[in-house]
Amino acid sequence: MLRATTIHWHGIFQNQTNWADGAAMVTQCPIVPDDFFVYDFNINQAGTYWYHSHYSTQYCDGLRGAIVIYDPNDPYIDEYDVDDESTLITLADWIHTASPTPLLSNDSLTTLINGHGRSLQVEVTLNTLSPLAVISVQPGKRYRFRVASLACDAPFDFTIHGHKMTIIETDGEYTTRLVVDSLWIYAGQRYSVIVHANQTIGNYWIRADPLFPRGYPGFDNGRNSAILRYAGAPEADPETTDNSTQPLNEDDLNSIESPQPPGKPELGGADSVIKIKPTWDPKTSLFSINENPYTSPSVPVLLQILNGTFDADQLMPSGSVYKLKGNSSVELQIHGISTGGPHPFHLHGHSFWVIKNALSDKYNWVNPARRDTVPTGFDTNLTVIRFFTDNSGPWFFHCHIDWHIPLGLAIVFAEDSKGTSAHLKPPPPSYDEICPAFSKYTGDLAILNITEPQGHGA
Repeated sequence: MLRATTIHWHGIFQNQTNWADGAAMVTQCPIVPDDFFVYDFNINQAGTYWYHSHYSTQYCDGLRGAIVIYDPNDPYIDEYDVDDESTLITLADWIHTASPTPLLSNDSLTTLINGHGRSLQVEVTLNTLSPLAVISVQPGKRYRFRVASLACDAPFDFTIHGHKMTIIETDGEYTTRLVVDSLWIYAGQRYSVIVHANQTIGNYWIRADPLFPRGYPGFDNGRNSAILRYAGAPEADPETTDNSTQPLNEDDLNSIESPQPPGKPELGGADSVIKIKPTWDPKTSLFSINENPYTSPSVPVLLQILNGTFDADQLMPSGSVYKLKGNSSVELQIHGISTGGPHPFHLHGHSFWVIKNALSDKYNWVNPARRDTVPTGFDTNLTVIRFFTDNSGPWFFHCHIDWHIPLGLAIVFAEDSKGTSAHLKPPPPSYDEICPAFSKYTGDLAILNITEPQGHGA
């Protein structure tokens, strides 16, 4: 298992603290064993977020967890009664082998809900003895469930049998109310849903069924499941069935904060328009974006910029850094790719407006949902997003199927490079020590199957 590490605070903008973003070899070098780095930053955000290692594929081995930042000005505060640690629902895929081996996809044997699950690999008798996660509710109360996908690969079809869910948040951004009884959630995404415990006292299945196909779909012996248990119900597995008739249509998600996307309300109407075209080369077993597979640079992109390199064609990794002007609108036209897909893309440092969802033909120029992670569909699909460059620094944009980063499916946006030094607060003293230590570290080389210690495996 890899022992060096970094921590990324997924969804946190890190405005003025780009050096704390935690993207290995983009904003920092990994922290070697017995060394340390202090992540010291302020947060002017509220919502549902998470943290995870951003060094190679390490978070798939378990270095991940949820973050909740409560909002004193929550516009929906009067519409639910309970929002605490008991209403957090994390979804993850558990691969039963160590993670660094790059793969197009890696079938999970177990879906974990709040860290619990039953495995396809374990014999039935033992499986039924493995406790599932239990979410306890009081009859008549309303709950804000924060559903966070900490997965490395699998998207999930999420349901709570017998209960409607009112979506009010996507990836830390409030939405208008939208009632559904099932939703697809991809690696890195989060939803807040209000659920009214207004059904007959009993036990109800919570399901997270892998899609497309990932893992092993189905619910035999409680696989891919947890339990919603009303006070007064027996401690037993539910016997409910799924009667979902109102699945989430992502076109129906609308933002209530900053609803108007920047730029003109037409395709190509932003200050900068960048086409993102992923491809797969079976000869090299690598992905590329616009014909360039991402490779980890030997020096973090942030350090290159702070040392005076500003032009994209001079920044490493060559061909994978895109220069963006400050205080301008950016439109990304992201083409889908079926190989290993669908690919959920995550943008560091920003939320973005989802103008067009991959599986839709509709463009929303009025009040599209805002989020930081979006699925990009298959070969014939197009996703269109916009964001505004008000946060100087290098920001990673990558597929959140974690094996796909070392396979090349990533780029870096160098936002307002010349203004980065003035924009950033000084990093803690430990920042200057981590790269010299990492350049000498050889502990992970055999696992990563490489020989050069500097810049390896990020």
